[in-house]
Amino acid sequence: MSRIWVPLPDHDFDVTEVAVPWKQLTRAGHQVVFTTERGGEAPRADQRLIAGVLFGQLGAQAEAIRFYREMEQAPEFRAPRAWTGGLDVAGFDALLLPGGHAPGMRQYLGSEVLQERVAAFWALGRPVAAICHGVLLAARSKDHSTGASILRDVRTTCLPRYMERTAYWLTAWKLGKYYRTYPAYVEDEVKAALADPARQFVRGPRVLMKRGTEADDSAALVVEDGRYVSARWPGDAYRFGRALIAKLGQAAVAAA
Repeated sequence: MSRIWVPLPDHDFDVTEVAVPWKQLTRAGHQVVFTTERGGEAPRADQRLIAGVLFGQLGAQAEAIRFYREMEQAPEFRAPRAWTGGLDVAGFDALLLPGGHAPGMRQYLGSEVLQERVAAFWALGRPVAAICHGVLLAARSKDHSTGASILRDVRTTCLPRYMERTAYWLTAWKLGKYYRTYPAYVEDEVKAALADPARQFVRGPRVLMKRGTEADDSAALVVEDGRYVSARWPGDAYRFGRALIAKLGQAAVAAA
């Protein structure tokens, strides 16, 4: 059994990008350890993704919501640890960085303390998985010896600019900047952290609605580079979770 560290903001994380990998990991026998900034109190997902973002549409799929409701009852979710203080990142076998776009995500994406912890874990050489805005947190985390992003030399994907822009255009008349977490697009900031964006950044095939599922990965994209796994959006979550589980298996074999 491996211990997977999953930091979260107090509220507004993506339902699917957390609940689907959690379900896959726990079903496979792994232990998920959630952390929030202060710990102690269960965080809350972006509630619009449960109710439907606009006229009941654009939210999480029914299965992901069902997994989220299960996760809400899990002891590890109801009593998260704090990422501040004395968190020992060496006590984890892997790190999973979920995404989300609503304003509450800034607590997580902008935390310098969390960025330092992420960089410290990266330095251990263990599996790291980031999806959507979670890649932005990784990109902002700096190598302690060089000062460069920990993603500087790896291949990665993230939330593509066209997806972020389209979601904003469709909803801005009603929800304002709900889909624009920061003035800069996620893709632009992530690419700026790479040594050679033209070679390292993978946008993937253009997709707006079709999502991968447990049974059908044809619409999903996951980019793997050594022990690092990245994905674009909730539609990649099932394939993303399976890729992390595979990395855990590879790490266990290498350590045996």
